[in-house]
This record gives sequence, C-alpha cells and structure tokens, in this order.
Amino acid sequence: MADIQAVAKQFTDFYYTTFDTNRSALQSLYRDHSMLTWEGTPVLGASAISEKLTTLPFEKVAHKVTTFDAQPSSPTLSSLLVSVTGLLLVDDSTNALQFSQVFHLIPDGGSFYVYNDIFRLNYGA
Repeated sequence: MADIQAVAKQFTDFYYTTFDTNRSALQSLYRDHSMLTWEGTPVLGASAISEKLTTLPFEKVAHKVTTFDAQPSSPTLSSLLVSVTGLLLVDDSTNALQFSQVFHLIPDGGSFYVYNDIFRLNYGA
C-alpha cells in the first residue's frame, strides 16, 4: 500500500478544494453504493450525495483542515479510514464553524472512491 498519510493528505486537499470551488465535481468520488451521513441524515448513492452537497444552504464555503489521521481499514484490501477536523467559513460569516468528517476510502483502479462519509459540525457546550 502507498504511504497512507500521503494518500490521506492528497485526498483531503483535493476533496476540500473541490468542495469549496465546485461541489458538483465531488460526485465522481462516490459510487451508487456509497453512503454519506450529513449531520445525522443518511444519503445513499452518488447522485443523491451530489444533490445533497450542491443544495446546501450557502453559496460560498472555505474549509481549513486542522488535523487528519489515517489508518488502514482492512488486512486484505488497501482501503483506509481518514478522520478530519477543521474549521469552515460559510458565505460572508467571520465566525468559523468547527467540523469533523470521516471518510472510508476503497481502492478503485489506481485511485480511491468514498464508500462512507460522515460529516458533523462540532458545537461548543
């Protein structure tokens, strides 16, 4: 398996840059059996996930990844789990929101696709 930290870094850089500039292009990262759980709501399939992401109620968004961790997720398949924390700014707000996101990446040819994706905003008490 390639260096999983390098794969995780490359994936997170690509994912959040694409999310911030052209959310509809993220559809190619998912498959029909992929699942996104967005703030507790499950969404199944690449087209439904793309629809969810492109219809979120904001125009502009900027992610700043604070941490990411990666681990192999199978002893027999070169898949990996990537856990991300960070900050995001939406529209013209100056108040950053904290988020966490977990991806389960499955090899597909010379690349990976997102099998599972769990996103949560992290609110203070």
